Amino acid sequence: MRIGRISKTKQGRFALFDEEGEFLFSVDDETLVKNRLTEGAALDAASLSALREQSDLCKAKDKALGCLSLRDYAGGELYEKLCRTFDEHTAAAAVAELCRMELIDDARFARRRAEYWAAQNKSAREIRRRLLEKGVARELADEALAGLEIDETAACRALIEKSYLRKLEIARRDLVLAALARRGFSYVAAKAALDAVQ
Repeated sequence: MRIGRISKTKQGRFALFDEEGEFLFSVDDETLVKNRLTEGAALDAASLSALREQSDLCKAKDKALGCLSLRDYAGGELYEKLCRTFDEHTAAAAVAELCRMELIDDARFARRRAEYWAAQNKSAREIRRRLLEKGVARELADEALAGLEIDETAACRALIEKSYLRKLEIARRDLVLAALARRGFSYVAAKAALDAVQ
């Protein structure tokens, strides 16, 4: 099969058409240049499949870079996001490439997010749960938490003063304890914080 026509799309990609004018797929400029694609070039089925994979990988990396330009991501979290648009193999390859380029670092991500959530008075248990949800490995989540000094009693007290004083005014200490338990705080820390506030 030969490429009959190549035309630039509005998105800046290059649409490939066969000799009969049927649209095949579009490729990015890197794939076009790297493979020296020109009108009239002969391609077999394996070459077409390889081109599509290369182009999809470039597209996935571009999407991943766009995500990373907005905020930091854990590798697993970014992989899940890319899987919404790309197949698993392409998403995994894009994440692996960005890890190789050191643009994704799960240990750094876990450390930063743990510090951020600790500053928001989250419990160690809640921080660990959130890190695992973001796709961070258990050992990296544990390392990030080990590097923090979280005073759970002080965090509970700050939350009580911010959100639960009204319940204490109407003598609903039990509801405050339950709310703090749902946030991952131990009974001991929650009780000590309540005793300090009242």
